Amino acid sequence: MSASPIHITMVTLGVADVQAAAAFYEKLGLQRSPASQDAVVFFDMGGVALGLYGREPLAEDAGVLPRGEGFRAVTLAWNQPNEEAVDDAMIRAIEAGGQMIKAAKKVFWGGYSGYFSDPDGHLWEVAYNPHSPVREDGTMEL
Repeated sequence: MSASPIHITMVTLGVADVQAAAAFYEKLGLQRSPASQDAVVFFDMGGVALGLYGREPLAEDAGVLPRGEGFRAVTLAWNQPNEEAVDDAMIRAIEAGGQMIKAAKKVFWGGYSGYFSDPDGHLWEVAYNPHSPVREDGTMEL
């Protein structure tokens, strides 16, 4: 039996407080999945699930130490159909409890983007990329 094609099916974030992190993402507009439990919360993000799980238990499950602060060499992206939508999404994230990391502005590759972090410091880029438009269903066209 061969493995199925590679698809990102879920992104799991290790968080300090699962329910507090879930509240942040609910304020952004995501809806908690009925499959969620006290120790783990799931959100359907249009075919990719976002999972929130305690940082220590997640590290233990992976067999690694739960150390490392600052930039983790990973960002999540939330692409938008235009610059105004980027600004609106950034405001929404900050109002939900996120922290502004870099205000949205025109960038060298021809787009417009900014960064915020969630309450656990996970970086999100909010971007408009004229070279990879966003479809009506919110997915990105490459």
